[in-house]
Amino acid sequence: MRLASFLDSKGRIGLALSRDGERFHGWREGDSGFPGSLETLIKAEVDLAPIAEAAQTAPEIDLDTVCLTPPLRTPGKILCVGLNYVDHALETGRTPPEYPTLFVRFPTTLVGAGAALVRPRASLQLDYEGELAVVIGRGGRHISRAKALDHVGFYSIFNDASVRDYQTKASQWTMGKNFDATGSFGPWLVSADSLPPGGAGLSISTRLNQTIVQQANTRDMIFDLATLIERISEAMTLAPGDLIITGTPPGVGIARTPPLFLKPGDLCEIEIEQIGRLRNPVVAEA
Repeated sequence: MRLASFLDSKGRIGLALSRDGERFHGWREGDSGFPGSLETLIKAEVDLAPIAEAAQTAPEIDLDTVCLTPPLRTPGKILCVGLNYVDHALETGRTPPEYPTLFVRFPTTLVGAGAALVRPRASLQLDYEGELAVVIGRGGRHISRAKALDHVGFYSIFNDASVRDYQTKASQWTMGKNFDATGSFGPWLVSADSLPPGGAGLSISTRLNQTIVQQANTRDMIFDLATLIERISEAMTLAPGDLIITGTPPGVGIARTPPLFLKPGDLCEIEIEQIGRLRNPVVAEA
């Protein structure tokens, strides 16, 4: 099952669902049968199966004619994992970590599929990072590794675009990871039961202007999803709708000679097997 959030030409929130991954059906806010936004439903732990069934008789939604938004626009937490592929850690001159490297993003960084990633005025060093995104479906604290995947609701795609010179101005990465409109998320969510456990074994690639710049497999993560959930929940309660962004593979722009940064006019595309492709143009901040 795939689920997408959108805005129509009148600015109405919409919900679109697909069983076959091809045709989407759903509703706009104000339509008869509209069950609420995807974000509201997920945070309330509503069973989406009956809604998906009802959507089969709802109007067809052409996603090319609406504005896709991030599937969740205001997640309670956006927890990102750094250095989670051995070769990416090595290409940045770091030792692969023995404990997950975590940092946070904020909702003001999020844009949806098709929306522009914004290179800020303050820097020319906007870098791409293709990543598997995970949405918590059932909350909890002190979650064991054995039960961790029971708490996963959905998977998606994320571009953790980073402003590299600001990322390295201090020992903490918060500034470089939180410029407005630098984190793309989408194009939709895929239910956990549609993918391999933990999202493992999926090919992941990033294309910049049609050239592959990152290519790996999610099985190569140092810390798999079950381990990440166990470790994170030692410290904090995970809630439905929280995001875990699981780390990027090697091939980032900062590690290349010469460095390869995103510039206005570029098209960055991240594809993950069985999920889809997240496309975003790049513009300069006005």
